[in-house]
This record gives sequence, C-alpha cells and structure tokens, in this order.
Amino acid sequence: MLQSHARAFITSNWPGLALSLAVAMAAVWLAPRMPDLLPLPAMVIALLIGVALNPVAARPLFEPGMGFAVKRLLRIAVALLGLRIALGDIAALGMTTALIVILSMVVTVIAGFAMARMMRQETGYGALAGAATAVCGASATLATATVLPQYKGKEADIAFVVVAVNALSTLAMVLYPVLGAMTGLDERNLGILLGATIHDVAQVVGAGYAVSEQTGDTAVIVKLFRVFLLLPVVLVIGWYFAARSNASATAGSVAAKVPVPVFALVFLLLCVVNSIALTQPAIAPVYKPLREILIAVSQWGLLIAIAALGLGTSIRAIAALGWRHGVTIIMTTLMILVVAGGMIALLL
Repeated sequence: MLQSHARAFITSNWPGLALSLAVAMAAVWLAPRMPDLLPLPAMVIALLIGVALNPVAARPLFEPGMGFAVKRLLRIAVALLGLRIALGDIAALGMTTALIVILSMVVTVIAGFAMARMMRQETGYGALAGAATAVCGASATLATATVLPQYKGKEADIAFVVVAVNALSTLAMVLYPVLGAMTGLDERNLGILLGATIHDVAQVVGAGYAVSEQTGDTAVIVKLFRVFLLLPVVLVIGWYFAARSNASATAGSVAAKVPVPVFALVFLLLCVVNSIALTQPAIAPVYKPLREILIAVSQWGLLIAIAALGLGTSIRAIAALGWRHGVTIIMTTLMILVVAGGMIALLL
C-alpha cells in the first residue's frame, strides 16, 4: 500500500517538480553572471524565468508537482530557516533595539492593510506587502501566502511583491548607508537602521559591510531578529483572516478554524535547537556541517517553490495589476524607514 502511494505520488508530481527544479538550477547558474548594473538574486531570476515559461507550464501534466512545490515544499523550506538564527545573538541586541524593531514592524504590517484598503485592493495583497517589507522580503511573502485565503489574482500579487521588494531592497542597499551618514548615525546605530529597514538579507549584508565590520555585524543580527519574528507575523495574519471568515459566516454554518501552521512551530523549534547546539562543544562539530546542509536544502526549497509559483503565473496577470500595487509597497517601505529611523533618533 505504501509503495503504491509513493509510486502514485512520484508519477503525478515529478513533471512539475522537475520543471521547477530546472528553472531553479538555471537561476542559480545565471545569478553570478548577471551584469553589475542589474545584480538580480537567484530567487528573482527563478521567478522571472518561471513567468516567461508559463505558456509551457500551463498544462495539466505539470500542475500537481508545481502545486506540491508551492504548498508543501515551501512550508518545509520556511521551517528550516529557523536554523539560521541563534537566540543568544538576538538577546544581545537589548530591549530598546528590540522595541524599535518590533514597533516598526507592527506599524508596517498595519500600513500594508491600510494602503490596500485605500487603494481598493484585495486585503490579501496588503498582508503580502506589509509582511514582505516588515520581515524579510521574498521569504516572508511566500510564508504569508500560505495562510492567506485563495482569491482571484493571488499568484500575480505574490509574484509582484517578490520582484518589488527585491528592487526596493537593492535601491535601499545603495541609498540607506548614505542617508545614515548624512544624519550623523554612528556605526552601531546605522547597522540597526539597515537591519531594521532593508527587506532582504543579502542586501542587508551588502549595505552593512560596505560601511564597516561593526555596522555589518549589527545589521545582520537585527535582520535575523526580524526573520525570527516571521513566526508571530504569519500567525497573526492567519488568525486575522480566520476571524474575518468567522465574522462573515452565516448562522448555522461551520466557522473557519484559526490556523496554527506546523511549519511555523517547527521554525521556532529549530531556532531553539540551533541556539543550544551551537554552544555545546560536544555537539557543535557534528551539528555545524549538518546545519549547513539543511540551510542549503532550505534555500533550494525556496528556489524551487518560487520557480513553481512563477510557472503558474501569467505575464498578463502581472501586467494587469496597475500602478496601485507599486504605490502600496513603496509606502510600506517608506513607513518602516520613517518609524525605525525616528525611534533610533529618539531612543538611541
């Protein structure tokens, strides 16, 4: 029985998974070969290649495997992100820095919902834009998508947010260190600003270490704290949409259950495991190589999932989104910069 289920799973899913993997591998090969003027990361390249190949992928043959990648594989990859975080490093930031990061993230998520409503967009898009800018760009976008209800145009919204946060992160990587210098921030506080406001980890690294080692170290730790907060952000957004569903349910109907994503709980558990294992001399030599392997699995899982997402998204659907989508995500980006920058100036 088990063998027959496994055989059926492989038979139905391998075409879509193989195509998604091929797109992911092409993106990894292309990323280091991109011109300096257009330094796109592999995740964005995988998305763009996938969208370009949508006419090929829009066949029933590929749908099961692509669906598995976007739903199941994505959750596994996000859960494994917990291995990147050591709670001791986060604790060393101090309460004031933690407060700055948390409050700026809360305001940014709320701003995403508010802007979507103002622009007459789907509430789900506001959640995607708010979470992407508040937490960690593309990874937060994909994690948030797993707890959103299905709505028309959801896939196009996800694709747009992933591309937009990368573009804005790249712009921030260039401009924010200059802005910090102009405002007279010292190296540590500039690192806090960069880590608290730039969307993607890669751009945080680029911006921070371009200033100094202290700025880079601080920026990365602050950014990882934001990644750690992915768990509560995803849970709160999921609960919000479940509550909306319950509120709109008619009398006598079955109310929606509040989701508790297993992948989010595994993410938290792996954060704890990582924090303990790294500090144990007897375990660390064995654990560290295993950790690197699992982090690589996570990165490839995210790449394959976003490739599958792109393969399932048409260019026409993205082109139909309009300027309002851009305005919403630009405003959430400015919101986290203004709130975090203002609090740093007042409290540090």
